[in-house]
Amino acid sequence: MTLLDQTAPSTQRPARSVEVYDFRRPTTLAREHSRVLELGFETFARQWGTQLTAKVRVISQVTCEQVEMTTYDDFAASLPATTAMVLCPLDGVTAKAVIQFPSAAALGWVTHMLGGTTTAATVLPERKFTPIEQALVRRLMDDALEDLRYSLGSLLVTPISVGGFQYNSQFAQAAAKSDLMIVASFEIRVGEASAPATLALPAEILLPQLGETNPMATTANARELVDAQLAQVPVDVGLQFLPARVLPSAVLDLAVGDLLALPHPAHRPLDVTVGGIPVGRAAVGANGSRLAGIIVTTEERLA
Repeated sequence: MTLLDQTAPSTQRPARSVEVYDFRRPTTLAREHSRVLELGFETFARQWGTQLTAKVRVISQVTCEQVEMTTYDDFAASLPATTAMVLCPLDGVTAKAVIQFPSAAALGWVTHMLGGTTTAATVLPERKFTPIEQALVRRLMDDALEDLRYSLGSLLVTPISVGGFQYNSQFAQAAAKSDLMIVASFEIRVGEASAPATLALPAEILLPQLGETNPMATTANARELVDAQLAQVPVDVGLQFLPARVLPSAVLDLAVGDLLALPHPAHRPLDVTVGGIPVGRAAVGANGSRLAGIIVTTEERLA
């Protein structure tokens, strides 16, 4: 009988991480749309950081970490149970935008605005804002929405404003569970303290503009499209004589008043060139008080 060595190292494979994808609810942004949104939210992050520095009077920085499209139900489920959520109504749209951040972080911002100080070791509670604290945070959010309008530009055409505050992510009814939201994740660093934040916008107010920003055209008539585009490109057209061949010594000895004999016959039309390439011939003429070239022949060129 053979005995198994119980001390042999385990050969179990590490568990694989599997992400479930629901094909009934495809929520993946097109690559070109995702890049446009990333650029817009990165600009917003820089503007928001500058605005916080000015209002909180502490060096602040906001970094955009991720942009994705998800349902409101999944977005709400990813948030802490207790957090600060600023609901922002949009004209003509039932769903609301949401700016979310830890209320403890906002209390630190308010402390700096009122002349106090905090450090990375300062522990502030997650609680509701007092009326004074809420008024100060609302002012910060008003400025943040101005930065958002500037950063997204033509992507955000729907008027947006600061509405109410919620502190329970599961009870905040900003949108229907199945509504698609564009969610941008940020890291906000104020002084030595940092905190995560998210901005969720209803996809229905951004996707139409994204389609206009990045139109998708068929390539079936690619040749016709290229020809049409080339026909609108400005080019330099010139009239030139036949070139004369001279020695370098003659060029070096040129002086004011010298004459160069050209091999171009007096009766021969000038060459019409585009980018130095002859495309036809023209006789010297006039258009009012200006010299002009009258096309007399053109050269056929194979495409």
